[in-house]
Amino acid sequence: MVDFKRLNAADNGDFDDPDMEQQSNEFAALYSESLKERPERDKIIEGTVVRVDQDSVLVDIGLKSEGFVPASEFRDADGNMNVQVGDVIKVLMTREDGKKGYVLSKKKADYRAAWEMIGDAGQEGGIIEGTVIARVNGGFSVDICGVQAFLPASQVDIRPSSDSDSYVGLKAKFKVIKLNQRRDNIVLSRRALLEEERSSAREVTLEKLEEGQIVDGVVKNVTDYGAFVDLGGVDGLLHVSDLSWGRVAKPADVLKPGQPIRAKVLKFDRSKGKISLGVKQTLPDPWLEVPNRYPVDTRIKGRVVSLMEYGAFVELEAGVEGLIHVSEMSWTKRVRRASDMLSVGDEVEAVVLGLDMDNHKISLGLKQINDNPWNAIAEKYLVGTKIEGQIKNMTDFGMFIGIEDGIDGLVHVSDISWTKRIKHPGDVYAKGDLVHAVVLKVDVENERLSLGIKQLEPDPWSVAPDKYRPGTRVSGKVTSLTDFGVFVELEEGVEGLIHVSELSREKVASAKEFAAVGDTLEAVVLNCDPRERRISLSIKAMHVAAEKEEFEQYLGSQGSATSNLGDLLKQEMNNRNNN
Repeated sequence: MVDFKRLNAADNGDFDDPDMEQQSNEFAALYSESLKERPERDKIIEGTVVRVDQDSVLVDIGLKSEGFVPASEFRDADGNMNVQVGDVIKVLMTREDGKKGYVLSKKKADYRAAWEMIGDAGQEGGIIEGTVIARVNGGFSVDICGVQAFLPASQVDIRPSSDSDSYVGLKAKFKVIKLNQRRDNIVLSRRALLEEERSSAREVTLEKLEEGQIVDGVVKNVTDYGAFVDLGGVDGLLHVSDLSWGRVAKPADVLKPGQPIRAKVLKFDRSKGKISLGVKQTLPDPWLEVPNRYPVDTRIKGRVVSLMEYGAFVELEAGVEGLIHVSEMSWTKRVRRASDMLSVGDEVEAVVLGLDMDNHKISLGLKQINDNPWNAIAEKYLVGTKIEGQIKNMTDFGMFIGIEDGIDGLVHVSDISWTKRIKHPGDVYAKGDLVHAVVLKVDVENERLSLGIKQLEPDPWSVAPDKYRPGTRVSGKVTSLTDFGVFVELEEGVEGLIHVSELSREKVASAKEFAAVGDTLEAVVLNCDPRERRISLSIKAMHVAAEKEEFEQYLGSQGSATSNLGDLLKQEMNNRNNN
């Protein structure tokens, strides 16, 4: 048993007994050693996990007493323990517990270590590593060895992605732009480092870049009109038209941010740093093989990729399309819109009609897959063939008559009647009427069949020269009056003109003063021209001839008559010609 009185005496320097002095020295040494083994508060020490309980974790820190860490410090978000026996961990002694020993903290140790690392990074402006762990209001939370730092959304990237969640889990280096340990406040920037890296890389890239060069890059951003590609500190624009030789509806269909890509430098403005890129230019132009692959009259198969009112575009292969015009879709149907025959996505078979290599155009025909029915029409409906059909449609210039399924013939308005002046076929017929006609012409090349209705009857002008010989006396009704004369209808469809000079021996100022529409007039025929469909009439000549005839009859009473009305009229006309 220790004699404390003797120890006190020893402390005071009063050593009556040499043994006593020795004991005092030994005790002092033991006490000093015990102090050395005792851990310092708020200092990080290393220990080994020796036991894991429900509430605590026992850690051997190399002392005579063990330490305990609350189990809660080792539980993850799901409540699972992330520590096991044998793990070497760093802890901080927070206090002593007489019963359990030392109370330790791993979180405080991690926190202390993190701040020491942050301090070693150079405070504000320094570079540290961390992991983005979550999205927060205005940005992201970054874990730096247990210390939570704030990364503003504007500082996460040079061009932040529209998918903010894609940054969660990112391990990266960050620049410290604000630091306050007292307030536990750290603000980071990843963008600052990227811009610095980009700036240094930009100079190198621009120095090496040339037009026509094949370069590798990474898609940074995708737009409706193309994509921006990072070539190493500098961006190039890849327009949608230069993505592929084939048709690309949306750049997003073939490109994604972060996607590596190889392209050709099409244009490079060094002064402005503008770069135009093309991907399709790195591949062979498919049009170079078009003449060999798709000669005229070749049957092809393709897919309808676009419809316009005037036709359908058919993809033959990537980058090669042909146009089927509406006029080449059917032999028999009048196709007004391509959508009436085809839909996008349809697989079609067609025939190559023509190649325009300068403009990268291929003309295709859908109807040419089948025999042309107009060849049979030309053989079946010879000129002069009489047909019967229903009026399908009317226009200002005529009406279409259905001959057979898909085949119509046109009766022009001028071929409806020999005698009537018809301005519109609707004045005579109605849609749906059944009519008879005769074939006038078959144009196979232009797919036209011309019909006539009036040709079913003889042309009254074909017999007019015999019927209306010069000197013939005729009678007719006035149909119209003009400044130069009077038109008289001799029969249906046949009119004659009495010139104002032929109305009377006396001068007539105006035909309207001489007669009225509907009046019946008598005259003699001066001339008949069936080609021009003209008959010249004269009232004056009729009167002159009548007078001469009366005179000749008077002379005849004195002798034999030598003249008739026709002879007298001819003589009168000869006299006019001579004068």
